[in-house]
Amino acid sequence: MINKERITTHFNVIRTVSVIPGIPGINRLAFTDPDWQARAFLIARLESLGMKVREDSFGNVIARLEGKNPNAPAIMVGSHTDSVPMGGHYDGLSGIVAAIEALQSIQEDGIELDCPIEIVLFMCEESSRFGVATLGSQAMRGELTPEFLKERTDKDGNTLYDILKSRGLSPDLVGSDPYTSPLKAFFELHIEQGSVLEEAGCPLGIVTGISAPTRYKVSIHGTANHSGATPMPLRRDGLCAAAEIILDVEATAKATNHPAVVATVGVIDAVPGVMNVIPGEVTLGIDIRSISAEAKKQVVDHILNNIQHIAQKRDIVIDTYEMSKQTPLPIAPEMLTFMEKVAVDNGYPYMLLPSGAGHDTMNWGDYTKVGMVFIPCKNGISHNPAEHIDLDDIVLGARYLESLLKAASSDSFQW
Repeated sequence: MINKERITTHFNVIRTVSVIPGIPGINRLAFTDPDWQARAFLIARLESLGMKVREDSFGNVIARLEGKNPNAPAIMVGSHTDSVPMGGHYDGLSGIVAAIEALQSIQEDGIELDCPIEIVLFMCEESSRFGVATLGSQAMRGELTPEFLKERTDKDGNTLYDILKSRGLSPDLVGSDPYTSPLKAFFELHIEQGSVLEEAGCPLGIVTGISAPTRYKVSIHGTANHSGATPMPLRRDGLCAAAEIILDVEATAKATNHPAVVATVGVIDAVPGVMNVIPGEVTLGIDIRSISAEAKKQVVDHILNNIQHIAQKRDIVIDTYEMSKQTPLPIAPEMLTFMEKVAVDNGYPYMLLPSGAGHDTMNWGDYTKVGMVFIPCKNGISHNPAEHIDLDDIVLGARYLESLLKAASSDSFQW
């Protein structure tokens, strides 16, 4: 059976390597020492379950336990190990801890599943370090290249390519060694990162669709000049142009409701950044998301068009660069039917809801049937030191995941 004390121990051990003295919250950024130490602990746990563990060229960890029929398509389950800076402890990690606990519970009950089970630790799901999300699962699908890795840098100027090299990985093989084994299904448990479940008093959510981000870097080329000696009509103020863009991004997303689109300017960098100089070069990072690919495209097009209007009006050159564009994923109706039946058959309370955040799951939707489970997080807060869960909720989530694995792995069940 699912062991609450064991789950608590896993979280506590990983917390000890994820806290940096003097910095609030959890700081398990991708490929940093805290991330690598957490990864090592989780690999040891996977090996303790008798799983055969391997890593790919990007550092994703794939642990496999054969079933009665080792040639049958496997069921994959997992999530990511990394966190945002000054983040919470349960984002991503909850899905891995729940998967490990679900499989250990199955083993302790003396059950051998019909098909193989794979637990995956995805690297670099958060965009915090290199500006693009779900890189680990994209690498597994063969969607990245060594050239791409050389272009992505962190705030210290380190390329993703060099970071992989420093960890003893093989960035030159990224893109040429995709995951190719047959899969029957993929499941991911995750905290909701919103307040819908908590407000409804419901401990489990079955995700109906996953929104996906489109991200742009906007470079505004104003003219830096003396703040006192330059008359207002003669200024090419990059930061004022940025302010117009920021407000337009907000207004455009607010005006799109059916289906909803959310848009955020989460990065702003003004040079030279002193009070007595008119800002010249300004860089913005824009994140636009929706469950609907069409609605997202309309908002993106509107924002890009308005940026050029602002550039013309202010006589400033503004460049836009598409950093990433991912496609929203509706969960297949047959998967939703299956997940609801398992919940009903086992008496688990649940509700249906979409995911406003992107997840590694969305990169597997064209490869196999995918399902996603949410558990509540306190006050809907995530990516924040205040991120918190009720341990009883992850216990129930792990029980549900265990039930899903048992039902989906049966030879008698086919899509």
